[in-house]
Amino acid sequence: MALAKITLQNFRNHAASELVDTAHFNLLVGENGAGKTNVLEAISLLSPGRGLRRAALPELAKQDATGAFAIGASLIEQGQVSARMGTYTDPARPNRRLVRINGADASASALSEWHAVGWLTPAMDGLFTDSAGARRRFVDRMALAIEPGHARAVNQLETALRERNRLLEERKDARWLDAIEAQAAQHGASVAQTRASLVARLADELSALPAEPFARPILTYRAGGPTTPEELLAEFARARPRDAAAGRALTGPHRDELEVVMDGTGQPAASCSTGEQKAMLIAITLAHGVLASSGCPSVLLLDEVAAHLDPVRRRALFERLRAGKAQVWMTGTELAPFSDIEAEAAVWRVSAGSLERL
Repeated sequence: MALAKITLQNFRNHAASELVDTAHFNLLVGENGAGKTNVLEAISLLSPGRGLRRAALPELAKQDATGAFAIGASLIEQGQVSARMGTYTDPARPNRRLVRINGADASASALSEWHAVGWLTPAMDGLFTDSAGARRRFVDRMALAIEPGHARAVNQLETALRERNRLLEERKDARWLDAIEAQAAQHGASVAQTRASLVARLADELSALPAEPFARPILTYRAGGPTTPEELLAEFARARPRDAAAGRALTGPHRDELEVVMDGTGQPAASCSTGEQKAMLIAITLAHGVLASSGCPSVLLLDEVAAHLDPVRRRALFERLRAGKAQVWMTGTELAPFSDIEAEAAVWRVSAGSLERL
């Protein structure tokens, strides 16, 4: 068990919703636009980052409310409450997300010290045909669920690279560049090494899974440059004239790539059918769920996942989720696709931002 007694106040279309008596499987059923994904988004915000929609904070508060929202939950381990956590905004500061854990103010990054949250949404279906940047964000989100400090390293790297670009443009004293490049190299090496380690662990986990009924992906991490602080520092210094002309750094972790091919055929994921891409994305999500749940309680959010799978793959998905440690939240427009797990699941009917326990 992971989360229990989840509350939403003035969040999206939910004025005041509460989910209690949660289970290993939790189903949210209702028409499109009823507010099912909004519940998943709220849960995703009980972790660092911008949530599964990456929405700006002012967009999250219910439109006819005060401009602020609140989300709370209790973390349950072995039948006991181990933590109470919440995130909210203040009407006076709508662009700042605040966090409290066990009644004390905390940083958003501290949430991942208590539990890991992962998700799969329809918006992610185009991941393999999207930009390299989208795949880096995908890897970073997975890494954050396992290494809470990863987000800080990514942010510090991006800040250092922006400052380096400015210094190159303004042709500042080389000593300034030396200092900022030292920071970029240190944070960049940390980011690259965390990404490489995660992809390697995912690849190992995937290799142990059967290729059917889900297409098994083979993952490769391609570094965008050196991956040690010393080598990165030397590369930044050497590339100053080139990067100044380009207006950006052309080498470094911000150029990393996640390459995915389908096992058996060697076909790049971007060239596979939409069904094969979906199956590989599910396989990666499940493998990550295994890794995330090995160190702390974990939650897996699956938005409209069952509707896009045939009965054989649906049953296989449920079997893997049942055997896993993560608490699972799924959405759907009807209960029929969940018939194999309905009897063991907590089920809510969602309608116009209100919840009814079935």
